[in-house]
Amino acid sequence: MEQEGHELLLPLVEEENICLPLPVNVVSKYWNIDLPMAEAIETAKKYAGFNGSILIEGIESAERHGLICKIVHSSMDELKKIIDSGVPLIVILPGIPEVTQHASIITGYNDEEKTILHYIQTGNKEGEMQEGAIPENIFEKEWSEEGKLMIILAPEDIVSSIKLENDSFNKSNRLCFESERQSILKNHSEAITSLKQALELNQNNSTALHLLGTIMNEQKSSECINFYEKCLELNDRSYLTYNGLGNFYLKTNDFKKAEDCYTKAIEINPKRSAKIYKNRAYLREQQNKNSDAKDDLKNYLKYFPKAPDRGVIEQTIHEL
Repeated sequence: MEQEGHELLLPLVEEENICLPLPVNVVSKYWNIDLPMAEAIETAKKYAGFNGSILIEGIESAERHGLICKIVHSSMDELKKIIDSGVPLIVILPGIPEVTQHASIITGYNDEEKTILHYIQTGNKEGEMQEGAIPENIFEKEWSEEGKLMIILAPEDIVSSIKLENDSFNKSNRLCFESERQSILKNHSEAITSLKQALELNQNNSTALHLLGTIMNEQKSSECINFYEKCLELNDRSYLTYNGLGNFYLKTNDFKKAEDCYTKAIEINPKRSAKIYKNRAYLREQQNKNSDAKDDLKNYLKYFPKAPDRGVIEQTIHEL
């Protein structure tokens, strides 16, 4: 466990599994705890066909081997204070194009350069960790899209020494992660129960509101509108919520509202998803906004150059 200024030095780790995500494995090794990959491989069997990471499985593995977990909606000031106390953090950020979200390890910050440092899964010739730097203003914007969710994994004495701004909502946030596991397993009623419990503990949990809206949306229930709108009242930078609301209005043929929601999502993060441009292009074409639809299709190909339907899209652009 080493620290230089506002930077933490973490071990280089390459092993990961859907039930032992890299961030959990790295942070656990930082605390000199080796989580058994065989255990994760066995657990992963019940998620056959799933391609993402299941953070709650990794968290539970770390807890079984002696670490304590806290999940909170945080702030930049709190993040920096915790880093300075020698604790690496896991945050939820927007994913790379067409990946919904990803967990990233924050290893430090540089106030002079105004950057946030994060762990990169690549070593140098000496096998040491490398860091990537994100401009602080960009990091905060992207982090806010996910409600500034932060995960602390550390020994009990370390966790108990950290005074968190929103510690009382840890259980509510954890239920959100548990609900995502249930959704992956297609246990939708259990997922809904977990999210309703999360909201009983914290009615202003924007993550729970978004996830509940998403489940209702998948069930084609108009109840999703209420949950999505409440989420946006709490976090008006929730890209996924605007996108989800747009998808619902698209399915119900309310083209104007769908277009407005997609536009708000794009204003928040124009590079996050290519598909949203394709959806908005369809809506605009239906409203005889052919020039705007054409621009959207060009952006779709710009952000998804290897799109399997590229030929069809190029032909549509030519015809508009």
